[in-house]
Amino acid sequence: MVIATNEFKLFSCPRKFACYAGVVPFEHSSGISIRGGTRVSHIANKRVKKLLHMAALAVISKQGELATYYHRKVEEGKNKMSVINAVRNKLILRVFACVRENRKYEKNYMPALD
Repeated sequence: MVIATNEFKLFSCPRKFACYAGVVPFEHSSGISIRGGTRVSHIANKRVKKLLHMAALAVISKQGELATYYHRKVEEGKNKMSVINAVRNKLILRVFACVRENRKYEKNYMPALD
C-alpha cells in the first residue's frame, strides 16, 4: 500500500483508495433502469487487489475479530466473496486510520479525552 499510494500522498481518503483497488461495489445501472445487483469495477489495480485479497484470506484463517465477522456474515447467508470484499475494505480503513493518526494498530484502542 505504501508504494501504490506513494507513501499515502496520492490517496488521502481510504474510500478513494478502495475504489482504486477495486474493492467498492458499484450499482450497475443505465438511465433509470437498475440491472442486477452491485458489482466491483473491473478497472482496478489488479496487483493491489490481489494483495488485499491474500491479506483478507490470511486474516480470515486466524482467530480474531475479522474472522468472527466473516463467519457471522456467512452464517447469515451472505455470499462469501462479498464478505471477503468487505474484509478487504475493513483492512484498508484500518491501515489508513493508523497512518492518519500516526500510531500502531491497537485492538482495544481508547481515544484520549482532551
